[in-house]
Amino acid sequence: MNVPTFAVDTKDAVARFMRIRRQTLALCAGLSGEDLQVQSMPDASPGKWHLAHTTWFFEQFVLGHDPDYRSPNHEWHYLFNSYYESVGPMHARPQRGLLSRPTLGEIRDYRARVEEAVGELLVRGVNSELAARIELGLQHEQQHQELLLTDLKHLFSCNPLQPVYRDIAMPGEGRIAPLRFLPGRQGPVDIGHEGDGFAYDNETPRHTTWLSAHALANRLVTNAEYLAFVRDGGYQEAGLWLSDGWTVVQREGWQRPLYWQEDLASEFTLTGVRPLDPHAPLCHISYFEADAFARWAGARLPTEAEWEDAAARLPVHGNFQDNAHFHPIAGSLGDGLLQMFGDVWEWTASPYVSYPGFKPLPGALGEYNGKFMNGQWVLRGGSCATPRDHIRASYRNFFPPHARWQFAGIRLGQDR
Repeated sequence: MNVPTFAVDTKDAVARFMRIRRQTLALCAGLSGEDLQVQSMPDASPGKWHLAHTTWFFEQFVLGHDPDYRSPNHEWHYLFNSYYESVGPMHARPQRGLLSRPTLGEIRDYRARVEEAVGELLVRGVNSELAARIELGLQHEQQHQELLLTDLKHLFSCNPLQPVYRDIAMPGEGRIAPLRFLPGRQGPVDIGHEGDGFAYDNETPRHTTWLSAHALANRLVTNAEYLAFVRDGGYQEAGLWLSDGWTVVQREGWQRPLYWQEDLASEFTLTGVRPLDPHAPLCHISYFEADAFARWAGARLPTEAEWEDAAARLPVHGNFQDNAHFHPIAGSLGDGLLQMFGDVWEWTASPYVSYPGFKPLPGALGEYNGKFMNGQWVLRGGSCATPRDHIRASYRNFFPPHARWQFAGIRLGQDR
């Protein structure tokens, strides 16, 4: 297929490519080979695997289209394929922590070789299809930067020594706005990606949907507000929970959010065990917990359409990975909707399904999002582990309803 040359500024394209790739390595600064080797649970991956898989993505989907490129480690394709069935078999996900070979040094060399090859490709000039694949690879790498942080946090939390990832002074307790519910728009609204910028296929097509009378909370639910739920016996009251959620609570013995300590006064963070900031946004809860809290509070979770319609009129501003707090921080006083972006991903009441007229990307890249559209729930807004330039109002994140290790929290909604 003949594709016209993609009009890119080569210098800017190479600089962006190298900046994002170097940021992944910067997040690993100070970590040992042992830190990057271990896998704490099947849903997480070792840091070393993240470094290799993001490189495999460029080798498979970008350099694989260059007739002059020859992979020096073709057998690694099996090790670092994640879930792309159409490109070949893959190593079992729960066993990624057993891959002591290749070594961390070999994977760093692998990254450098692939970076050099992609950089040379950009300098020579790429067509629109290849430019789109490179951009997808960069967005994919930013997703794995966030996963690297969340997976590392879970790993360190399993260590009785409770290691510190970064020794960072956190902001003091701030003042927060009183909780208020602000009415949203009612009637037909358009949601989904629009414009020429990057978007994943699951954000399309833009389409019209109907919003009933509703309101959104002006800010996120805080630790203090969720602590009241815990102390009121929220985890013991079956009537607050969805049936599957109650089953998980009983089976797993949940009594509080992930990483809260037994004293209910401190929590494990990437910066060590710290006092629980009562005004900071609650995080590391499942959809089941978010839904139960909303019911206890006499409210509900927003739909993703309600959230997006409100967020689309706001600037993308908040506490992101770029701020290097690596933890949610208390909001500030203000009018209108606060903390819509950053700090924590916000669970919505919407199952992760396709938009009307959705078409996945052609070929193997069609496996990126579409095949996960069952049994998962949508989250919006990004978190303190998300790169700022990775998020937008139409961005649809998704996880199974029991997932807790992501920086996920709550914004309440109401019917009107």
